[in-house]
Amino acid sequence: MLGWDGDLPAPAVRTIGDMRPVLANPLCTSEDPLYFMYRDLARSDADWRWLHSRHLRYDLTVIPPRDLCGEWVKTKGHYHPENMAGVGYPEIYEVLEGQAHYLLQSRTLDDIVLIAACAGDLVIIPPGYGHVSINPTPDETLVMANIVSTAFESDYREYEERHGAAYFELCSGDLEKNPQYPDLPPVRHLRPNSGHGARRIIRGPLYNLIGNEDALAFLNRPEKYAAIFEVLLKG
Repeated sequence: MLGWDGDLPAPAVRTIGDMRPVLANPLCTSEDPLYFMYRDLARSDADWRWLHSRHLRYDLTVIPPRDLCGEWVKTKGHYHPENMAGVGYPEIYEVLEGQAHYLLQSRTLDDIVLIAACAGDLVIIPPGYGHVSINPTPDETLVMANIVSTAFESDYREYEERHGAAYFELCSGDLEKNPQYPDLPPVRHLRPNSGHGARRIIRGPLYNLIGNEDALAFLNRPEKYAAIFEVLLKG
């Protein structure tokens, strides 16, 4: 697998049965797994110990291309809870292969953001935003890495209760509003939000940041980085 050498553990697998509650067409069927999650990875015992001592985890997610009855294949979608300082935990992704659309929505639903990313791009999910990862292609497998805090468990309830994210991305390229949501603002389109040029916040490859205390501190202490998140959300 691109971005990983050697063996991988057995993945957690999302099936159509797992995903049906959040699909645009809940009657859609598929015999094949939809995507695969390889969690808590490290290339060495030293890297694993460093991550765990900082309450961090490195994962890989593989999403083969799939048309789900007119909707692009996607992850289920979730929010992160707040830390002890009252600020939501962020997350950082890197696209290793293929293309990704990250559909973000604030908890208050006053901001909906779509970030289109390609191989090599880093995307930071800011505090207070739920997110879905989408493979928007008919023939490319999306492989992405992430680093996230292990101090919490993801919250899927609102996505399940509302039958998906605020919008569905259709294979036609349209964004269709989910009727389970109230009136929503238009979707804002942003570039990959780790910053650019002199305003770049963080540089990849993501795995190379393991061991860099300063680069990954924001994942557990987001309250210290409010100004940075504000910059990222402005694009």
